[in-house]
Amino acid sequence: MPARPVATSHPGAPLPDPNDTPTDRPPPREGASPAGAALETLTLLDGAGAEASPAAEGASSRRIAADASLPLGTRLEAFEDIVDSDVGDTLLARARNLEREFGMRQLYLKFEGDNPSGTQKDRIAFAQAMDALRRGFDTVTVATCGNYGAALAPAAAMAGLRCIIHIPQSYHTRRLEEMTRAGAEIVRVDGDYERAVLVSRERAGKDELYDANPGGANTALQLQAYGAIAYEIYDELRDAPAAVAVPVSNGTTLAGIYRGFLSLYRRGRTSRMPRMVAGSALRKNPIVQAYLKGLPRCEDLDPRSIRETPVNEPLINWHSYDGDLALESIRRTGGWAGDARDRDLLGASRTIRDLQGMNVLPASAASLAVLIERHRREPLPGDRYVVVLTGRKA
Repeated sequence: MPARPVATSHPGAPLPDPNDTPTDRPPPREGASPAGAALETLTLLDGAGAEASPAAEGASSRRIAADASLPLGTRLEAFEDIVDSDVGDTLLARARNLEREFGMRQLYLKFEGDNPSGTQKDRIAFAQAMDALRRGFDTVTVATCGNYGAALAPAAAMAGLRCIIHIPQSYHTRRLEEMTRAGAEIVRVDGDYERAVLVSRERAGKDELYDANPGGANTALQLQAYGAIAYEIYDELRDAPAAVAVPVSNGTTLAGIYRGFLSLYRRGRTSRMPRMVAGSALRKNPIVQAYLKGLPRCEDLDPRSIRETPVNEPLINWHSYDGDLALESIRRTGGWAGDARDRDLLGASRTIRDLQGMNVLPASAASLAVLIERHRREPLPGDRYVVVLTGRKA
């Protein structure tokens, strides 16, 4: 005998007679079993119907956001759902084994590898894809050596935008396949990364494309997106840590985190500002060099002195586009900057993997390497310290 559906009861309503046989139930779907038909009519006890699974909702949001035939407001709402579900809110974990190894009181790892492409770049990639969509652009352009392009390409695709990525001719990043798989158009540029940025920026101006490069008109949006890292740290710790160590290249991430904590402090949410700490490759970053030499502003390095390796590539550049903002953040908080050799970066990432089971990009371990080196030379007070790391992606 087919199973009866579970009746729904509302406060004040008469209880159903168990002997009554429902006659207005729609017939089961063709091929469905009687039990299946009964299950189809199940309702929740509070009268609510079953909802779509998160996976189904995510797929629906992607279809809607990328559909240019739909109203802009509808697409923006769907894309915002994607961002809320997939980007940010990354892991902050206490590293007790590292604490014991280095003799520190409370050390936390902020793992940006939880983002879709495995780095913090997703934060600005999705923010700028949404901004481009909102402002009526149909194409975004950027220069990259790997990680940023791997983040922007899928973000643009989900927003239904064309994506043009400029890459230095000599660079052979393993993330190129990810960009092309997401539908990005790859343009090879003679010269280095800085030259690729210039070409991308010029094309944006000429063809009226959305310029997603660092150091341009959208810097404020990028800083705001990275500022969310500070809010997430605050949400977990309920105050600012003593210091936040960040790997730096252009300096945008560090400057954004500083701005986030500054906003929290000004509104009375935190009792202090954390000291901002910058880590990068040895003698290959203008921010670190300006700090170590006591320069008032960042100065470009000699491009001929920059030697890229598979380890330091995400960090090196002879011009840091948001370097002055990062340098100011370090000095205003009484922080510091330092650099590390490739073997130090590899050693730090290996230690994180062996002691904490976290597989991180060696370049991102510059944050930990610089913090620990300072602790070895001058023991840091017993307090909370946060290290920002990114994941390893093939």
